[in-house]
Amino acid sequence: MKTPLSKAGRNRKAASPAISSVILTSVIVVLLLVVLVFANTYLNDRLAEYEFNAMKQFMQTIGLQVDDVAWTIGRTQTTRYASQFGTLNLETVALNYTVYVNGNPKFSNSTGILLFNMPISRFSISNSYRERISPTSNSHFLQMGTTAPVAHVFVIETLPMNDGNYIRIVVAPSIRMLNTTMNVNGTQANYINLYLPVLNLGGTPRYSQSVTLEGTNVLAVSATSVNSIRIHLDFPKSDFGFDNNFFGFNSTDEQFNVAPGSAMQFYIGNVTTSLGMYS
Repeated sequence: MKTPLSKAGRNRKAASPAISSVILTSVIVVLLLVVLVFANTYLNDRLAEYEFNAMKQFMQTIGLQVDDVAWTIGRTQTTRYASQFGTLNLETVALNYTVYVNGNPKFSNSTGILLFNMPISRFSISNSYRERISPTSNSHFLQMGTTAPVAHVFVIETLPMNDGNYIRIVVAPSIRMLNTTMNVNGTQANYINLYLPVLNLGGTPRYSQSVTLEGTNVLAVSATSVNSIRIHLDFPKSDFGFDNNFFGFNSTDEQFNVAPGSAMQFYIGNVTTSLGMYS
C-alpha cells in the first residue's frame, strides 16, 4: 500500500527536472547577455577605429582644399563627413607667425587650426602618440618648393589637456616658400614668395556634418632690398596645451639668407571655415 510519505518523495523527485531547467535557462540567458555586451563593445570599438582612420583621410583632404581656396577670392569648397563618436572644431588664434626682414619685424599674423577630436573612451592608441600624415617626414613649419604643402596634418594623443581627453587629427597652417631668380635687362633679380593660409571661424550652425572653406581675401606684404628673412612662430594658446610639444615642429624659428637686394612678397590668404553650414 502506498503511503503519503512515498507520494511526497515522488513529488520532490518530479520537481527536480523543472528546477534544473530554470537554472540552466538562467545560465544561458546570463551567458547570452555577457556575449551581447562583449559583442556590442567590440563592434563599437571597431566602428570608432574605422571612423578615426576615415577621418585621417578626410583631414588630409581638408589640408589640400585649404590650398585650393586660399588664393582665390570667393572660391568655396564644402566637404561632408560621417562621424558618430568624434567632433570637429576650429581652435582660433592657435599659431602666430612673425616675419623679420633684415633683422627688423615686418608683420605678424595669427591663424586657427582645425581639429577632429575623438574621446579616448571611444578610441585610443597611447599617451604621447604622434603620427605625421602630411608631410610624412618634414616637421618644419616652413616648406620649400612649388608642391610644398601649406598645412601640416598630423595625429596627436597627449593627456591631460584643458579641453578634454582626446586623440586628435589636426590641420595646422604652415608657410610655403618659393625662391625665383630672373634675368631682367641683363641683371639677376631674386624674388622670394611666401604663402600662409589663415583659418578664420565662420558660422557654426552644425546643420550637418560638413566643412565649408571660402577664400575671402588675399593680403600681400612687400619688402625690397632684402638680405635676410627670419620667421618666428609662437603659440597664443600654449596655456591650454597648444604649444610646440603639441604641434611638434622642428623649430620655432626659421632663418635664412637670400641673395643681396632680393624682393619679398608675403601672401596671406584668409579662409573662412564654417562647420555644418550646408546640409
